[in-house]
Amino acid sequence: MRKDRFGLSVALATPFAEDRSIDLPRLVAHGRQSLADGCVSLTVFGTTGEGASLGQTERQRALGALAGAGVDPRTQMVIGIASASVEDAIAQGRAGLRLGCPSFLLAPPFYFKGVGDEGLFDWFAAVLTGLGPQASNVILYHIPQVTSVGLSIALVDRLKKAFPAQVKGVKDSSGDWANAQALLQHHADLHILIGDERLLAKAMTLGASGAISGLLNIAPDLMRPLLDGVEEPRVNAMVEAVLPFAVTAAIKTLVGIRRNDAVAWSRMRAPLRSLDEAEARTLGATIEAIRGRKAA
Repeated sequence: MRKDRFGLSVALATPFAEDRSIDLPRLVAHGRQSLADGCVSLTVFGTTGEGASLGQTERQRALGALAGAGVDPRTQMVIGIASASVEDAIAQGRAGLRLGCPSFLLAPPFYFKGVGDEGLFDWFAAVLTGLGPQASNVILYHIPQVTSVGLSIALVDRLKKAFPAQVKGVKDSSGDWANAQALLQHHADLHILIGDERLLAKAMTLGASGAISGLLNIAPDLMRPLLDGVEEPRVNAMVEAVLPFAVTAAIKTLVGIRRNDAVAWSRMRAPLRSLDEAEARTLGATIEAIRGRKAA
């Protein structure tokens, strides 16, 4: 196992008010509690955080609220960047740079399909150049089931060699164990982060560095042993229980149950939709039963 771990970063869910603006008090409370529960950082505006639906002004306001509440942008934030436009991607990153945040989760330009590694390299190169050296901890985001744009082993290699002071890791949310193995084999110098919690313990024994995880919103206590390569069957069971539903909506439903604040946390930003009442009841009961099992 590697010594310089990235650790566990919660893919922070974003709460919304009735008018679907970001509910800043709930966001701050959830973020601070996640850190108190053992997460080393908050990854904001990622997939679980509905980042692709959030605009520049509200992103800046949310980051300011978190920083104002004592979340250190230098060490406790990772900012998700999700845009097909180079200009907008740079602007999203600069919102964090203005607060001193060096860490970003950079997704590919998801609107464009079949562009190949050459086109993707040009896009990433333009964004990284625009962000500059202050963006010194950039995590490339591989989640092809959402973006329909994968990051090949060769592309990662080219980017880390061209931008060694900026590209420091890859988050693999593909759920493909063969891809995770390939990243660990070919890019052991980078922080390889696992998005599928079921693969984390096994990956840690092969040199993975940690995880950016949606499940950390609801079960950070169960996930901590995974960092030491210790399997936790309840984590695997929770993932299996969540997957049949719209995952982001499911996680927010479970946050609402955990925080005893179900109505507020059920709200989604269009075009995403909340779980219906029957789905929420079924999922909540399933997760409660899983959590109640004795540890293996």
